[in-house]
Amino acid sequence: MSPIITAILVASNLGLIFLLMSVPLGLRTVRLSRLVPMDRQRLWQALWPLGADAGWSGEILSAEALDEEGMVRVMLSWEGRDGKPIERRSHLTDVVEGNSFSMRVIDDTALDVSFWKDYRETVELVGEGGGTRVTLSQTDRYRGLAFLVFRYFAMRRELGKLRRWAETGRYRKGGWFEHPLSQVGFAVLSALILWPFFGLHIGGLALAAILTSVVALHELGHMAAFRLMGHSRARMIFIPLLGGIAIGGRPYNSRFEVAFVALMGAGFSAFLVPIFIAASVLAGGEGHKAAAALLATLAGCAALFNIANLVPVWKFDGGQVLRQICPGPVALALASFFLLSAFLAVGWRAGFSSGFLLAAGAVFSILSLLTMSSGVKPRHELQPIRTVDRVAMAAALLAVFAIHGYGVLWASARLI
Repeated sequence: MSPIITAILVASNLGLIFLLMSVPLGLRTVRLSRLVPMDRQRLWQALWPLGADAGWSGEILSAEALDEEGMVRVMLSWEGRDGKPIERRSHLTDVVEGNSFSMRVIDDTALDVSFWKDYRETVELVGEGGGTRVTLSQTDRYRGLAFLVFRYFAMRRELGKLRRWAETGRYRKGGWFEHPLSQVGFAVLSALILWPFFGLHIGGLALAAILTSVVALHELGHMAAFRLMGHSRARMIFIPLLGGIAIGGRPYNSRFEVAFVALMGAGFSAFLVPIFIAASVLAGGEGHKAAAALLATLAGCAALFNIANLVPVWKFDGGQVLRQICPGPVALALASFFLLSAFLAVGWRAGFSSGFLLAAGAVFSILSLLTMSSGVKPRHELQPIRTVDRVAMAAALLAVFAIHGYGVLWASARLI
């Protein structure tokens, strides 16, 4: 790609990341309404936390009123870090029996109380024709559009499923967004968006498809790590242009788990890069030059993408691993400087210009600043990591970095 196109692609990604994760939005209210063909009193029993049908969606396992006025304890079906259902304590206010109520979350067993300090949820029911107009609203303080958009679609889905439950008496889990076919479609869309950046020809399409495949393999490594750590489920969400996200089935339980899951994205591909290299050499030896070049490109893209993810940016895999295994801020700073220097050294040996490498360092620094305040604090501190696990993860990090570094140098020697 030309420097101009590269700059446009990088600037687009940085801008999207800022909008999704960092732009301060202040207090915002998401409000949605839908007409549901069911009697208002029956819907009240479904939406009121203490109602007879409060478990209509399977989200609420049980609920009980506490001694304090308006306080309720709710047991949710979502798994906590210990694999047990999350328990939440909420305060119900502005209750008009059969019509409306508001709710604030006081605390739960998964997230720190600071997460809920500005959150307020309101439910309103108004009879309309032969049904009921259900209006849901959620108010919270947002930093970045991502969570605001997530809540909008979550509420939209809830109202859709509520209507279906009212019509059929059955609740259907999941939706089209996380369906495997939808994610395949998002992956194809991502490749098509990247295609113009590599040139609107067959070679450009191949590069876009290779990069998309590399992202999928990387996230597959995270998903495998989630399952190895005892998560009952794991899934992959493709975000066109930005890449993909692997999501586990419960919150993290220990610092070792965070480090292991973060490293396994690049770690899984570290097993594949040598295979791609060997296959390319074999194809070249057999005279299949096009196949050899394609495999070399796959190896190079996989190595470069994964080694870039190991750079010590706050939300990148490398930053996640270092924050768990470094015993203090001094060690973290030294390890981050060493890892970033090693990455820039690999880039220099691969033939990238000094200007490009300086720009890459600046971009990574900006990314770290943009994402460092986007985390969610857990209710309780994660289990500490043992010294032997620190050493093991540090050795694994160096090994994975070395494999991908070799893959970048090997591919650049044959393709550039």
